[in-house]
Amino acid sequence: MKRLIIALSGASGQIYGIRILEILKQTAEIETHVVLSPSAGITMAQETTYKLKQVEALADVLYRPGDIGAAIASGSFETMGMIVVPCSIKSLSSIAHSYDTDLLTRAADVQLKEGRSVILVVRETPLHLGHLRLMTEATEIGCTIFPPVPAYYSLPKTIDDLVGNTCGRILARAGISNALYGEWLGLGRRSEV
Repeated sequence: MKRLIIALSGASGQIYGIRILEILKQTAEIETHVVLSPSAGITMAQETTYKLKQVEALADVLYRPGDIGAAIASGSFETMGMIVVPCSIKSLSSIAHSYDTDLLTRAADVQLKEGRSVILVVRETPLHLGHLRLMTEATEIGCTIFPPVPAYYSLPKTIDDLVGNTCGRILARAGISNALYGEWLGLGRRSEV
């Protein structure tokens, strides 16, 4: 079984992290190792109807942000990488500067030092120069910056379609095949989702 670390920071866009956990809960091939920042629960309550306990129950293994002895804090714990979704500017900054203030940032640092994938679904707009520089620094150390920018060529009809499409693209970037997004087949041609 493959292991994937999923972290939800306190940024807006909690539905992306929740939806990815729901999707991965349906597959037996991937074991999710989840850490939620203290702010994630606050933002989640503001943006969604999900209760924190419901989201925590989607994890195969759940860690507390201060658990420095967690398995995901060590490079010897094999994973297929990490997705920070949504990723706040605070988490981006900590990851870009290897400033391991909590388990979320320590786990990302460990994945990077082991040469594994770290996808940061940065959720902020507009971006000032400091944000852009942080994204560049994170990219230079091996992160993939993946803002949740919706794709419209699949003709989404609902917000759920937009969220599903974006989550499908994030998972595909992590190496997880799925049918949640429409593949671009060229002008005038459409794939079915």
